[in-house]
Amino acid sequence: MTMHMCGPALSLNGKKKGRFKYRNAAEAQKARTLDAEWKELLKRQGVEAEAKKRARAMKAEPLVYRLETPVGRTNTHHIPSLSTAGGVAALAPAKVYTGTKVKGIATMHKSNAVPVFSDEEAVDISKMRR
Repeated sequence: MTMHMCGPALSLNGKKKGRFKYRNAAEAQKARTLDAEWKELLKRQGVEAEAKKRARAMKAEPLVYRLETPVGRTNTHHIPSLSTAGGVAALAPAKVYTGTKVKGIATMHKSNAVPVFSDEEAVDISKMRR
């Protein structure tokens, strides 16, 4: 599928929301003052939000995976497997029809194989149309 057939939901350059439009000038002014106060508070604390996240991530312990045997089970890696090289079973004989009921196999249509039991059936199958 080519890109011109995709809808607007598929975006390759991120999920940008764009510019926010306030209802009136008073709300816009209030939002600006709250944002400025929040940035001032972060600056007073001495830690930026991104730096705080980074520091927390660096303090975390690395993940360690230890595979251990459950209680009650033993390790039997020292016991070798039984070597069974070579086959011991005889080859089965080929299946061949030896009866007298089926006279042959006819093809109806689309490679559909049908058994033929009588001459009358063979004639009927040969006269069938697709």
